[in-house]
Amino acid sequence: MGLRIVVFLAVLVVVTGSPTVTIRPEAASEDTSAHPNSLPETAEETETPGQQKVSIVEELEEDVMATGKLNPNHYPAQRAAKVVQHYLNTRYGSPYRVFFLHRVHSGNAEDVADSGRKYQLEISVQDLISTNTEKCSAEVLFPGGEQQRSPHVQASCEELRKIDTKAQEEALYQQYKTNPSLLAAHLPDSYGHINPEMKPFWHLGAVASSFIMLNESTENTLFNMAQVANVTQLATENDQLRFDYHILLHEMVSQDIIHWKLQVSWSPSGGVKVLQMEQLPHCHHCEKPPNTN
Repeated sequence: MGLRIVVFLAVLVVVTGSPTVTIRPEAASEDTSAHPNSLPETAEETETPGQQKVSIVEELEEDVMATGKLNPNHYPAQRAAKVVQHYLNTRYGSPYRVFFLHRVHSGNAEDVADSGRKYQLEISVQDLISTNTEKCSAEVLFPGGEQQRSPHVQASCEELRKIDTKAQEEALYQQYKTNPSLLAAHLPDSYGHINPEMKPFWHLGAVASSFIMLNESTENTLFNMAQVANVTQLATENDQLRFDYHILLHEMVSQDIIHWKLQVSWSPSGGVKVLQMEQLPHCHHCEKPPNTN
């Protein structure tokens, strides 16, 4: 019995005092950033879109710059795969198509002379709305050098691109192009709910946030959208609907909540475009996202 107590105490000291305890990408620590309208980290985390399941997983710190075959569940492969998610949203996302990472099946990393580090991935990507899932091959290159540059991505997910949302998109476009009063909403509202007719604008915010996350991603970051704080419709120009968004991002490595202001345009024919993006100053009293009970 005495020996068991000594061993237990030794393990307790290691777990509570070790700097090598990390938070798995698919199971971020529970904090004030977890919010009813946050995007799931992976499709397997939730049965209800937007509801995060969170837990703390203790593991030994691994080499972020590992080369060769990667563990699909560890940070290097997960970070690169999340970049693919953001890339697909910037290319093919809409108020009725939002892609997110379902699973990493395999990954490999290699140093590329004078270019950076290249990741070869086999992943599954799911559409949040239709729940269609496709296995895709992808390549992510994180440029080398001291100056931060956006990753270069190539991905083949042909079936997800074929999801037909033309009818819904055209109906939404016509409704808000001719609407005499401009949209202004908090997503969710002060009671934590999103009206079903407002969900396309939450989806549009999620797609727009991928433009930021793709631009800001490195091998040392892991972003997820925490919340769409609010959206305001602007006057239409050039047949494009335009919106101002205030979006909160969760940087899971540092656990920071980062506020961004975006101006977004969208039409069925023109797709989603981010016209302006601005990171707002860090706000200590804003650590807890608005509308969170």
